Amino acid sequence: MIDNNQIYFARKGSEAGLGDKLYLNPKMANRHGFICGATGTGKTVTLKVLAESFSAIGTPVFVADVKGDVVGLSQPGADNEKMQERIARFEIGDTFKYQGYPVHLFDVFGEKGIPLRTTISEMGPQLLSQILELNETQSSLLSVVFQIADDNGLLIHDIKDLKAVLQFVTDNAADYETDYGHIAKASVTTIIRSIVALEGEGANAFFGDPAIDINDFVATTEDGRGVINILSSESLINKPKLYSAFMLYLLSELFEVMPEVGNLDKPKIVFIFDEAHLLFNNAPKALQDKIEQVIKLIRSKGIGIYFVTQNPSDIPDAVLSQLGNKIEHALRAFTPGEQKGLKAAANAFRTNPEFDTLELLQNLGTGEAVVSLLDEKGIPGISEHAYILPPESLMASITDGDREALIKSCPLNEKYAETIDPESAYEVLAAAKEEKAEAEEKAAKKTEVAKKSEKKSGKSGSSVTKKETKKKSTISKETEKVFRTASGTIGREIGKSVGEKVLGKKGKTLGGNVGAQIARSLLGTIMKR
Repeated sequence: MIDNNQIYFARKGSEAGLGDKLYLNPKMANRHGFICGATGTGKTVTLKVLAESFSAIGTPVFVADVKGDVVGLSQPGADNEKMQERIARFEIGDTFKYQGYPVHLFDVFGEKGIPLRTTISEMGPQLLSQILELNETQSSLLSVVFQIADDNGLLIHDIKDLKAVLQFVTDNAADYETDYGHIAKASVTTIIRSIVALEGEGANAFFGDPAIDINDFVATTEDGRGVINILSSESLINKPKLYSAFMLYLLSELFEVMPEVGNLDKPKIVFIFDEAHLLFNNAPKALQDKIEQVIKLIRSKGIGIYFVTQNPSDIPDAVLSQLGNKIEHALRAFTPGEQKGLKAAANAFRTNPEFDTLELLQNLGTGEAVVSLLDEKGIPGISEHAYILPPESLMASITDGDREALIKSCPLNEKYAETIDPESAYEVLAAAKEEKAEAEEKAAKKTEVAKKSEKKSGKSGSSVTKKETKKKSTISKETEKVFRTASGTIGREIGKSVGEKVLGKKGKTLGGNVGAQIARSLLGTIMKR
């Protein structure tokens, strides 16, 4: 609720009744804050009252809806006896009215809102390494893989692109080692396993196109109210890696994209992160340092960050110290560790002599809180016992029909509803692989044809050679036969002549036979040579 351009959200309280109004100064709203308290103490009501008030002064809001009832901000509240009592108690009958607020619904899975996505490239290797819980060596390798992709014009939009590039780099590691260093296959395998684990939480729905434009969250209506962007997180909260991945991306993107604006009369946009402990659970120091840096510097960009969690100890001290506006609902302390945390929470408030903060924190009723807000000079006020105003919007969730109507009427629905799968690393590398396979197949066929042709040519030559050899052999035998016949005849005649002269008529016959044999023998030896 707005009163004198201030966010009026609570009244001081005591056993005697309600006291002065409590205001959150819009000029100090970008100094961040937190809403803490055990389950059932009224955190969601406080969240709604603040979201309504920011919208009313023209400041857009982004909030995660973990339980599914924050979406009730879109519908007017229901009048009943209990609400009438609260309105009368706070004496706001003249200004309070049931009304819904302008809402845009988003959902990473695209089931209960407009699909909310980003690309792997926009998230970048550093943040992705932190989400995948990679060690220093693996993180360095992932950065190298991104660099190789950039140098080769390979766009990494979704997970299949990233996997394709990792496989490509592994297959061609030897070609890149000179320029980029050693690429260990074992490290690549570890990275892929971490990616598969993230896929198991539904990351395929989150990484893709079209990626959300952060500037689309900074919207106002024609009547000047800030749009409340609600991320349906009922399913997402059960996938802590993916939930923290989105929240961390959002913080980083806000820091990188939003321009410096200095001190404004009201925040440019306010982000409310529910179940904030998921951002910090098991987070490495480098990541906590990054969040701390963002929290410190982002206020100069006119952005307020508010964490909602069960206990302030869920938030690292370095981050907690940057949260100037504190709203602490009842805390429960049963174990020694919880009692220690309770004392730390009480000590974080400036002492109010009217009550014992430690004792009050344990005895607050639903809708009550201990509050400390920044004044005009940015100085934390003393702790106050506060009673939170009721919201003007619906306390419960909405019907499926109302949700569907909100989604279809949203001007961003047409922009983000359909997933686009542009030509990126996966398609380029798949096409190159197919082209290479076709080239290899053609080369193999060409080689096979050449071998067949050579084999055929070899058989033909061999046949001709044998034929010619056989022909030559036949000629040689005929020639030899002729020579042998001729030699026999000549030898016989010579033999006859010599035999007759030596032995008479009997010697003629014998000399002829011997002469023929001698001649054939001599010629046969010559022929063989």
